[in-house]
Parts: sequence; structure tokens; C-alpha cells
Amino acid sequence: MTQTLCSQDNLPAKEAAMQDFRKLSVWTKSHQLVLLIYEATATVPDRKFPGLTSQVRRAAASIPANIAEGCGHAGSRELSRFLGIAVASAFELTYHLQLAADLGMLSKSDYARLDARTELVTRMLSSLLSKVRHNADLREGKRPARVPTPPSLTKNH
Repeated sequence: MTQTLCSQDNLPAKEAAMQDFRKLSVWTKSHQLVLLIYEATATVPDRKFPGLTSQVRRAAASIPANIAEGCGHAGSRELSRFLGIAVASAFELTYHLQLAADLGMLSKSDYARLDARTELVTRMLSSLLSKVRHNADLREGKRPARVPTPPSLTKNH
């Protein structure tokens, strides 16, 4: 699957066409992550972990939803804003998965699998966000800021 930006790179930002978010590999990976989260939390009793199952699911679903919403807007700046929200949701999900594992809501193997997938999605999103911002700066005639490589997502556990 080819990684493309949602907006047309060869058009001015105000004339950028909306694209199908389903063509983005990061959307596909994040959607698959949501399905895995629902599967891993299907048998968790709500009374034992009130609200945590729902919060994990909402944080996960927010990632592909914000990618889709960003692709529904014309212009790289709006896409960039929604990709930023998706990145923040991925970090939120990382914490909620850690909490769920520490409380025994998720098995160690489920946690390891979901955490690795979340880290992959976060890296993909960070890369796409950098590209969108860089291309938007070029279209607007700005000198693009040097984009640092996304920091390693180190774990302290």
C-alpha cells in the first residue's frame, strides 16, 4: 500500500483536494490496532475496572478517527492539526495500556503486542505529520524548519 498525503502536494493549500483516508497505511495500521484492542478487552469485567476499558477503547479509536477527519478537510494545516491530535491520542493510549497491564487487566503478552503496535503507529504518525508540515511550509513559501527525527519512545518499566 502506498503512503500518500491526504491533500494533493502539487496544489496550493487552499485548493488541496480531500483524499480517501483508507489509502494511508498509518490509518490501516491504527484501525487494526483498534480491532486488536477491542478483542483484547472483550472479556474484561467493567465492574472490576470501571471506566478503564472504555477509556482504552476511546483513546485507540481516536487515532484512526482523527486521521480520517483530517483527510476530510481541504488544506495541509487542518490535516496537520488532526494528525497532531492523533499522535496525542497514541501517547494517551500508551499510558492507558501501561495502566491496564499494571492493574492486571491485560495479560503480559497482550500488553506487549498492543504496546508494540501502538509504538509503530506513533512512529508512522510522527513521520507523516513531519512530511505534511514540511510540504505545507514549502507551499506557503516558508523556509521549512528542520524537523528532528522523532525521539525513541523509551520505556521505563
